[in-house]
Amino acid sequence: MIFEAARSAAGHLFSPAFRAVLFKTLGLSLLALTVLWIALRQVFVWLALPFFDGLLPEWVGSGGWFDLVATILAGLAIAAGLALLIAPVTAIIAGIFLDDVAERVERQEYPADPPGRAVPTLASIVLAMKFFLVVVLGNIVALLLLLIPGVNIAAFFVVNGYLIGREFFEFAAMRFRPEDEAKAMRRRNAGTVFLAGLVIAAFMAVPLLNLVSPLFACAMMVHLHKKVEAAERRRPQRAGLNSV
Repeated sequence: MIFEAARSAAGHLFSPAFRAVLFKTLGLSLLALTVLWIALRQVFVWLALPFFDGLLPEWVGSGGWFDLVATILAGLAIAAGLALLIAPVTAIIAGIFLDDVAERVERQEYPADPPGRAVPTLASIVLAMKFFLVVVLGNIVALLLLLIPGVNIAAFFVVNGYLIGREFFEFAAMRFRPEDEAKAMRRRNAGTVFLAGLVIAAFMAVPLLNLVSPLFACAMMVHLHKKVEAAERRRPQRAGLNSV
């Protein structure tokens, strides 16, 4: 069920029907990351460099080799900060297009089923901001856990797998049912949703692919929700047959 949903989602990413959403997400994400790079660099120049320069003894001076070393360190620090921001920045931008992705998957793969309802604009914005905060928090927790021996990379997958799986599955389910029912459905299938989240976390860990991971996650969870919904419909039927 999970790997079938992942395979189907991966097939959607570069299909003609998804190219418009893909290019818009990539373009806006790269633009946002470029603006962030410039902003972080300016903050470092205005605040960090004068601070470190003030800590130096007077005989060291602030020219020559110091400027070179400071420039290299600044570049490394900004690059590291930007790397941590790739996932949340892409997530909040992709959040604008999640309904478009879900609608395309439903129309293309499940034409006989009733179409889902787009999440209201305000709720969609709240969901995008919520997911942005979840990703930021998840990466901070994972980063802290990386300092603990024996936890390391597993922390990234467990934290992000749980949080991302939860949010995207509930989004897919909310297109067909109220939020409280979507949450209850996710809780009933918590193990399946968590394992699917681990697959998405693995996708996020691949450079460049992480730029399109929210689109992949959305498409995958639309497929998974359909499969889980079908499985839940079959359970009462099986229970009835067993009781005969």
